[in-house]
Amino acid sequence: MGVFIQFFRSRCRTSFFLAFGFFASLSASAQTAARVAQFQLANGLTVIVKTDRRAPTAAHMLWLRVGSMDEVDGTTGVAHVLEHMLFKGTPDMKPGEFSRRVAALGGRDNAFTSRDATGYHQQIPSNKLEDVMRLEADRFARNQWADEEFNKELEVVKEERRLRTEDSPRGLMFEAANAMVFVASPYRRPVVGWMSDLDAMTPDDARDFYRRWYVPANAAVVVAGDVDVEQVRRWAEKYYGGMAARPVPARKPRVEPAQTGLRRLDFKAVASQAYVSLTFKIPGLRAVDAAPGSDAFNRDALALTVLAAVLDGYSGARLDRALTQGDNRVADSAGASNGLIGRGPQTFMLDGVPANGKTAAQVADALRQQVALVARDGVSEAELKRVKTQWAASETYKLDAVFSQAQSLGSYWINGLPLDTDRRLIAQLRTVTSAEVQAVAARYFGDDQLTIATLIPQTPDPNRPPRQAPAALRH
Repeated sequence: MGVFIQFFRSRCRTSFFLAFGFFASLSASAQTAARVAQFQLANGLTVIVKTDRRAPTAAHMLWLRVGSMDEVDGTTGVAHVLEHMLFKGTPDMKPGEFSRRVAALGGRDNAFTSRDATGYHQQIPSNKLEDVMRLEADRFARNQWADEEFNKELEVVKEERRLRTEDSPRGLMFEAANAMVFVASPYRRPVVGWMSDLDAMTPDDARDFYRRWYVPANAAVVVAGDVDVEQVRRWAEKYYGGMAARPVPARKPRVEPAQTGLRRLDFKAVASQAYVSLTFKIPGLRAVDAAPGSDAFNRDALALTVLAAVLDGYSGARLDRALTQGDNRVADSAGASNGLIGRGPQTFMLDGVPANGKTAAQVADALRQQVALVARDGVSEAELKRVKTQWAASETYKLDAVFSQAQSLGSYWINGLPLDTDRRLIAQLRTVTSAEVQAVAARYFGDDQLTIATLIPQTPDPNRPPRQAPAALRH
């Protein structure tokens, strides 16, 4: 079980290719597109099936279009807590029995919570798919647990927050900065929740969230691997089809207001090095069929993705060369990443760690100077070709895993994108021009879109005793 701790987005600083973790290559997509099927059960549940006969294995995922962005103030973290509780039983299964049964089938399982979604997944021998579908459908429809189980698991979640956020200087800084970047958007809340909300959370908070959002019309079952579409359809009808249809709660719009000036956070924490992040509000992808010049919003999202790759998409990219190399280097590390897809507003981040004798302000200035150079001069055709070619090659390798295929399809569904987004997106990315990259570098990197967060290292208190994790989390 896990939580996607999304400070500004799920980020990959060192690789342009992994920053796109959802997308598959054009050639592989063309080979497999005909084997993707989507249908809907009478109760509203969506089923997506992709056949891949290369190995006798299958991935099964249950996606819920609900994450931390669907919480309300006072119960932040409840989506993630509920994810943990799905492993705590049904009328016919004891706590922890679900995973033991999956393991006995020769498989492995896990789950995640993000801003946009909650997911449960298993990878098993394909001849055990029916067993897993029966197990997952049962806990989706009949999850139940005692208050004592909730109280024990809540302590595990609190410790997860301590380990991943409160014991991490950057984690704390990102959390505080994220709450400054967004004002109205529910993305401002941490996925794991504020500790005060976890302290006050009750078993009924999680049960209410489960009853509200865990309905068939808000869910998709995704299966990829050595499977037959019609057989999966029959099993889906048998095990998921009996769930009662219920309406999905109405989602009210929570539009992020326009930013009207630079926001700045100086964050003090015990740390060995300073750190600075610059977060700019940018457009995200909302469609993938825009022809060049016909939809500036979507073309801009693609061009910003290419810009992030030019800056930090490979070893020796622009930020690496300009900031971290040579006698006059200003940073020990520097990176760029772009949020492309999500249910909420997206951001572009530049960040860096100052070199010895340099300041965070100098790193921030150097990062912005590199974007300004692109805005002034554009990027070379050689740079464009390199990032596009290497990215497509990297994505090809990902299709070797049926889990990656299922993850991609589920992500498209969560964000309301067509199932062949991989093919359409790559076709569009191939057409991004130097002029478009130059234009977005000039358009989205002013002070009115910017939040600067600086980690200011503090000396540790020698009298503070070390904190020990609860026994349940010790190895």
